[in-house]
Amino acid sequence: MADPSSYRPKPGQIPDSPGVYRFRDEHGRVIYVGKAKSLRQRLSSYFQDLAGLHPRTRTMVTTAASVEWTVVSTEVEALQLEYSWIKEYDPRFNVKYRDDKSYPSLAVTLGEEFPRVQVMRGPKKKGVRYFGPYAHAWAIRETVDLMLRVFPVRTCSAGVFKRSAQIGRPCLLGYIGKCSAPCVGRVSPEEHRELAEEFCDFMAGRTGTYLRRLEQQMHEAAEEMEYEKAARLRDDIEALRRAMEKNAVVLADATDADLIAVAEDELEAAVQIFHVRGGRVRGQRGWVTDKVEAVDTAGLVEHALQQLYGEESGDAVPKEVLVPALPEPVEPVAQWLGRRRGSRVDLRIPQRGDKKDLMATVERNAQQALVLHKTKRASDLTTRSRALEEIAEALELDSAPLRIECFDISHLQGQDVVASMVVFEDGLARKSEYRRFQIKGRVGDTQVWHGEGQDDVRSMHEVIGRRFRRYLLEKQKAGEWSEENAVEAAEAEAEEGTARTEDGRPKRFAYPPQLVVVDGGQPQVAAARRALDELGIDDVVVCGLAKRLEEVWLPGEDDPVVLPRTSEGLYLLQRVRDEAHRFAIAYQRSKRTKTLKAGPLDAVPGLGETRKKALLKHFGSVKRLRAATVEQICETPGIGRKTAETIAAALAAAAPPAPAVNTATGEIMEEAGE
Repeated sequence: MADPSSYRPKPGQIPDSPGVYRFRDEHGRVIYVGKAKSLRQRLSSYFQDLAGLHPRTRTMVTTAASVEWTVVSTEVEALQLEYSWIKEYDPRFNVKYRDDKSYPSLAVTLGEEFPRVQVMRGPKKKGVRYFGPYAHAWAIRETVDLMLRVFPVRTCSAGVFKRSAQIGRPCLLGYIGKCSAPCVGRVSPEEHRELAEEFCDFMAGRTGTYLRRLEQQMHEAAEEMEYEKAARLRDDIEALRRAMEKNAVVLADATDADLIAVAEDELEAAVQIFHVRGGRVRGQRGWVTDKVEAVDTAGLVEHALQQLYGEESGDAVPKEVLVPALPEPVEPVAQWLGRRRGSRVDLRIPQRGDKKDLMATVERNAQQALVLHKTKRASDLTTRSRALEEIAEALELDSAPLRIECFDISHLQGQDVVASMVVFEDGLARKSEYRRFQIKGRVGDTQVWHGEGQDDVRSMHEVIGRRFRRYLLEKQKAGEWSEENAVEAAEAEAEEGTARTEDGRPKRFAYPPQLVVVDGGQPQVAAARRALDELGIDDVVVCGLAKRLEEVWLPGEDDPVVLPRTSEGLYLLQRVRDEAHRFAIAYQRSKRTKTLKAGPLDAVPGLGETRKKALLKHFGSVKRLRAATVEQICETPGIGRKTAETIAAALAAAAPPAPAVNTATGEIMEEAGE
């Protein structure tokens, strides 16, 4: 536990201007990000008598080891920078909302040449227009099925689309009129995009104008005695009205608003959002969070707005945002929302009428979500705490291992050797911290060749060394590591390469664990401990979990630690080990599948991985590539005629022999010459 006075800035160092500040722990990891109208006043409030601080704030400042800040021009810039840093660093003491379930959205891929309508989950992607989220995926599919009659937009996958284009026949939806079949040229790319944009306009709430236009066309067709066309338009109008009826009418037709409600207690908070477009509830979602920082309802609302609109722009930000409490101050938040939308956004508390009544409904949903979450979590939290305490007691640790990393090795008869690292924090899997390793056969300064000389012990030594050399390298970059290991760290960086995040920044290994678990017995544990000792790391405990008898092994011990079969601690270690095994097997299989898929191409001289992937992507399989002519192979990007001739000759030479056929019966024999 650190003394805040040890890293308190000197008087006069902190500027009296808007900015964003970061607290870091002893490992250099950002643990809290905040913004302030006056950095001097805000930061000074953290360095008062500890007894006067909120318990959670006291925990944060005693966990931190340093503080730094960045000055900005306005509070709006501070709000944006705070959101960016929270997203980048994922600080443990900031409020982080997490979905109480995975909500599906209706997505239209406008970034493609032929936009596709589909159900999507997960993070939003560029070039995709989203509607929702919805409570259930089947509700989206029912709505889309009704609307495809009027807006026959493509819904097929890229593989189905490409196959239909190759064979010149559309899929079933193209035959029954629920797809305009752009794959076979029934409509041009421009006509298909116009259909997709009309679909988006209708889903965005601009329904009245379109329905009136269809009704006018229906009457005109009836007057001209085109009764079949009039009947088809009548059915189209009915289908659209049925799709609209699936969304309850709650406000006036022209209302576009998001309603946010919060239910909270001293430890947790639940947020519910209703998305109203065109007066109808188009989507609903919910979040829950641990209140790890001292924050009131207004602060929770501000964090919810950041998460909800941080990456949104344009129509995704509505004209009105109704909240239970206004952030303080409200002007920077309102200006920030206006910038995201491109026009003014009305951020306010509803006072009367239908909007206040609907807000009460959203609040009831938030209360129910909080009660349900606490009911589900109560037993889980108790069980996880007991499991961590049992592990600490069995391994004689000073405290419960809040971060556990587990390593496993996987290979196929000594080939394609890979390793996995999974992370559990507070007894829960933290999948964003998982890592995969391709074993290179390098142990210290000795090169080990794969095959007979390669085994799990050497691989375990290598992967543990690589993981923690990477950690030491990051400490060196942060100025917290001595220069004596700089050469080794640089070699480690060159050996590892640097994984990158979506925005191009280096992906970190995060802070070190309190406990490392390896899949195996005494040999694997000894190898892991030796790798740590070679790097001078003595504050990380190592143990192994052997599969046969589920025994826990410690370095240098002749006898295992035996946990009772009913022990929650043993059960947690088993879950961690099994997750590492699953992750390693999945990686090893994916590598094996790629190897088998491109196997015949490996024999083509001068053909690298990039052009192999281009060929497989262009033709879909080696079988189709083998049947292609030299001219067809030349159509692949990056493949010239000379290379195409080499590929055709190599594949022809490597073609499997034709099966022998019994001329009397016509049956294919199992072996030639049978």
